[in-house]
Amino acid sequence: MPDPAVGGLVVLAALALLAIPGPSVLYVVSQSVEGGPRAGLLSTLGIHLGTLVRATAAAIGLSSLLVSSAEAFNVVKYAGAAYLVFIGLRTLAGHASEEPQALEVDSRRRIARGATVQILNPKTALFFFAFLPQFVDPGAGSTGLQILLFGLSSPSTVNVSPK
Repeated sequence: MPDPAVGGLVVLAALALLAIPGPSVLYVVSQSVEGGPRAGLLSTLGIHLGTLVRATAAAIGLSSLLVSSAEAFNVVKYAGAAYLVFIGLRTLAGHASEEPQALEVDSRRRIARGATVQILNPKTALFFFAFLPQFVDPGAGSTGLQILLFGLSSPSTVNVSPK
């Protein structure tokens, strides 16, 4: 198990990172404005699901793959930007004029989009793949478990939620 003092440092570092809004925050805010509090909360749930995917990927060692390849990181970065542009253009093109969708389908879509935004978020990639591993102590047990615990307990998993 990681040292609680080190865990506190991870939390403080993640809080500093939260001071700079990124794609996930922008996505949740835009969904909240477009669809109200429920849409914002569903989008936030998707963001948390994406964070779970990121933390798991880092814990099983995919962090070294992404960090070692500038091209792989750029692919993730540009895919994330393209996805946000796609969502924005789709909204501007008259999403409101479409037939109303079933609430369940809309809910799943918002959650899936939120997860996709978070998985493709370069800021989150840097946090999980380059920053968190620095706090791992190989002598304190499973490195994968430590990364998973740090990732799931850090405030970076907290997002903007509507009132």
